[in-house]
Amino acid sequence: MYLLTIDRDTNIDSKIKLGLRPNINQFLILVLVNAFVGSMIGLEQTVVPLIGVEDFGIQSNTLVVSFIASFGLIKAILNLFAGKLSDKWSRKNVLILGWIFGIPVPIILLIAPDWNWVIVANVFLGINQGLAWSMTVNMKIDLVGKEKRGFALGFNEFSGYFSVAIVGIITGYLASLYGLKPYPFYLGIAFAVLGLLISWLIVKDTKKFTILEIKNHERDNPEQREGETGSNENSSDGSLSFVTVFFETSWKNRSLLAISQAGLVNNLIFGVSWGLFTIYFSSYALNASDIGLLKALHPGIWGVLQLATGLLSDRIGRKILIFPGMFTQAIGIWVILYSHDYIGWIVGMSLLGIGTAMVYPTLLAAISDISHPNWRASSLGVYRFWRDIGFVFGAVGIGFIADMVNMFTAIQVVAWLGLASGIVVVLLMKETKTNPKKSKN
Repeated sequence: MYLLTIDRDTNIDSKIKLGLRPNINQFLILVLVNAFVGSMIGLEQTVVPLIGVEDFGIQSNTLVVSFIASFGLIKAILNLFAGKLSDKWSRKNVLILGWIFGIPVPIILLIAPDWNWVIVANVFLGINQGLAWSMTVNMKIDLVGKEKRGFALGFNEFSGYFSVAIVGIITGYLASLYGLKPYPFYLGIAFAVLGLLISWLIVKDTKKFTILEIKNHERDNPEQREGETGSNENSSDGSLSFVTVFFETSWKNRSLLAISQAGLVNNLIFGVSWGLFTIYFSSYALNASDIGLLKALHPGIWGVLQLATGLLSDRIGRKILIFPGMFTQAIGIWVILYSHDYIGWIVGMSLLGIGTAMVYPTLLAAISDISHPNWRASSLGVYRFWRDIGFVFGAVGIGFIADMVNMFTAIQVVAWLGLASGIVVVLLMKETKTNPKKSKN
């Protein structure tokens, strides 16, 4: 059985309180940490695909975006087990471990003599993101409890993806002035070292907050017995095995299934935006700086708007944001494809950002709504496993279509997948936020 072991007689410091206001200092420190986590992805947004094409002369779209596949696969696997590991070893220790694996990434990219080194660097990046980003998500949920959960997750994802955008712009600018190496990767070394030091010296562990929430949940829901299983839409079982949680999140619970597939398609779109869009825009003879600006619009708008969409989902519900968000992403891709000028691409990438902002923190909050505090970290891990497998499908599957047919058709497929994913949400997902319009959040 996978359980968060709880001593029900454990004395919890009376000063510990759930909520954003009493924990604002640690919350903001974790926001800063996740900004550095996101910066590690921003480091690669513009520069790495161009290194593959220009420095190593790679002609295959599938091979160029293979670094995203290695990143996504490792991150997905680490997501699956990060929650379990953190419950046994503590959130803080897992966060520090994630940063230890992050430090080699910019160094390997800086000295890489061939493309295989880039793939290896992204294995390390996948470990870094799977552990560190997972912990910033779980630790913020620990701190705020059930109140303002969507807002907390929106803030977390804002800090990460806004940093992706800013660093993508900066590295693109540096590359256009001084070349693809070495200056962008000097920034990466600084990000990794600062992230490690802050996590080690300043961040505090949040396990006691989880124990307090479980005690509060049991006090408020005495009729719900531990050990029950099933796939009710708002299952609140106190003790489920890891295998049970995996199947509950992946298939048995139809709302969780809809959420998981939406996350997968969302990151498939992000993976294509990360890799293939760089090559697509470069085919129009844009320089690295212009490509960096276009690429930054997606995570930048997505990052900023999550501050609003996360809070909005607390007030009006989750589903009402998720399926329109998937539709908006599909529309954004079509605008990019059928525009042949910079203004059209700006509009398309902006729509991608808006759609992703509607979806990203809302999916995480919906998972948290359904899962019991005792297996929430595992359920989030399973969701994030499926979500980040989307990187693999986007890099390998869509890259293969681009090689076999053409890039236009491959990106067209992505748009249709986004539309189909939104329809699945409409048909399968039930609203997970109880009485959203009456919420006190």
